Amino acid sequence: MKKTYIVIFLLALVSTNQAFGHKLISHDDSHRDFESALVIPDHKISWAIYENLGTNEAKYYTFDAKRGDSFYASIVIPKIDGLEYYSPTINFIEPNEDEVKFSVKKFLYEGDYPGNEFYEPFGQVTYWERQEVKLNIPYDGKYFVVVSDEKNQSGKYSLAIGTIEDFSGADFFTILPKAWFDTKIFVNDYFSLLVFFVILFLIIGLPIFVYLKRKQRK
Repeated sequence: MKKTYIVIFLLALVSTNQAFGHKLISHDDSHRDFESALVIPDHKISWAIYENLGTNEAKYYTFDAKRGDSFYASIVIPKIDGLEYYSPTINFIEPNEDEVKFSVKKFLYEGDYPGNEFYEPFGQVTYWERQEVKLNIPYDGKYFVVVSDEKNQSGKYSLAIGTIEDFSGADFFTILPKAWFDTKIFVNDYFSLLVFFVILFLIIGLPIFVYLKRKQRK
C-alpha cells in the first residue's frame, strides 16, 4: 500500500512538467517598491510567483533584458469564492533610450467574468485566466513589472513570466515537491496537506510500530 502512495505522488510530480511548466519563485513578500523588487533571474525562463495582494498595495518585479528579446507575462486567479471578479493590472515599466526616464504600459483584463478556466493537474487547482502580455524589448536595460489592483481590492494571483520550460533531474526532488506544498498553501487547501501528512505518518510510522510490536513479542 505504501508503495502505491509513493508512486501516485511521484506521478503527480512528473505531470507538472507537461501541465504547468513553471518554476516557482518563492519570496518573503518584501518586494513592495522599486528598490526591493523581486529579481527574475531570466525573463525567458518560465517562472510562476504566487501572491497575496492587499488593498492599496502593489508588488514589484525586475529583470534585465536586451533589445529584441521577447517578453511574456500573464496573470491567473485561483478559483476561490470571492475572487470571481478579481483582476489586478500588469504595469510594464521600460526605460527610454537615455535610461533616465521611464515609460509605463498598462495592461488590464478586458474579458468576461469570471473568465475562462483551466485545470492544473499537479496542484489539483482550477484557475481563472486573466490578461496576457506579449511584446518585444525595445532597449537594453533594467525593466520592471508592477502588479496592482486599480479597484483597491484584495485577493490572490499567480504571475507567470517567460515561456521556456527549464527543469533538471534535481528539480524532481527539490523544486517540484516544494511547489506542490506552496500551491496548497496558496489556495488554502489545507485538507490535502493534512491527508499527505497522515499518509506520510502511516508510511513511516506503521513499519516502526510493527517492528516494535514484533520485538516485544520476542
